[in-house]
Amino acid sequence: MAIEIARHFNTEIISADSRQCYRELNIGVAKPNTNQLQQVQHHFINSHSLHNDVNAAGFEQYALAAAIEIFKHNDVAIMVGGTGLYIKAFCESLDEIPPVSPEIRENIIANYKQSGITWLQEQMRFNDPAYFSRGELMNPQRLMRALEVKIGTGKSILEFQHQKKVVRDFSIIKIGLELPKEQLHYHIHQRVDEMIQLGLLQEVESLLQYKQLPAMRTVGYTELIRYLEGEGSFEDAIVLIKKNTRHYAKRQLTWFKKDESFKWCTPRDKERIIEEYESHTNGQ
Repeated sequence: MAIEIARHFNTEIISADSRQCYRELNIGVAKPNTNQLQQVQHHFINSHSLHNDVNAAGFEQYALAAAIEIFKHNDVAIMVGGTGLYIKAFCESLDEIPPVSPEIRENIIANYKQSGITWLQEQMRFNDPAYFSRGELMNPQRLMRALEVKIGTGKSILEFQHQKKVVRDFSIIKIGLELPKEQLHYHIHQRVDEMIQLGLLQEVESLLQYKQLPAMRTVGYTELIRYLEGEGSFEDAIVLIKKNTRHYAKRQLTWFKKDESFKWCTPRDKERIIEEYESHTNGQ
């Protein structure tokens, strides 16, 4: 849909996916294929190495620079992706979080290495129920960051994400694409099966030496790394990927539904999306 809309306006796409920016990750992040990338100029796809430290603040600067370049020759830029914090950073900027003691961070990392992600999740449930109900619970890096902020500042990281909003010097129209739950789950299961057929296991195997990097803590990679290290069967790993992807999709919807400025459409309703743009511009 993003490609169709971008072609309609003869413009470019800025990806807001926190994993598709990594050159080394392909099958497991459902990156646009070569044909799609050739149809429309994309930004933040294959732009970084998994050895790079990529975060929401860095994305904000990258995406703003890309938008400025696009606006030099077009009135419209298309942003697409599901990483809510990245989209929020681009639209509103993020509040600066006070520094946290290195001892707190080191203690959390040590406990995580000893007790795993379940320990992190339980700590967030106890220390920061707000984040536990809304945050990304399958990403150890983000869980550790949220926990250290809560312990170090006494405040949830969510509070820092909502204190101020920067008003950009361009208009923003937010469109959400939604499917009935049963249909969404069918597509998720189908996509996971396709990824396996395309060679996701082999991709993960080739990247096993980098398993400690934050970029590898991603649904699809995490489960197969555990399988390759002798935890459970291949079939169990596939079931777990599907389950964790469903949970991730649910958290995405919860995040975006809280933003009342989103207009919700079906994934094929191109005309409705164009109408939203035209009514917005005509109303200015």
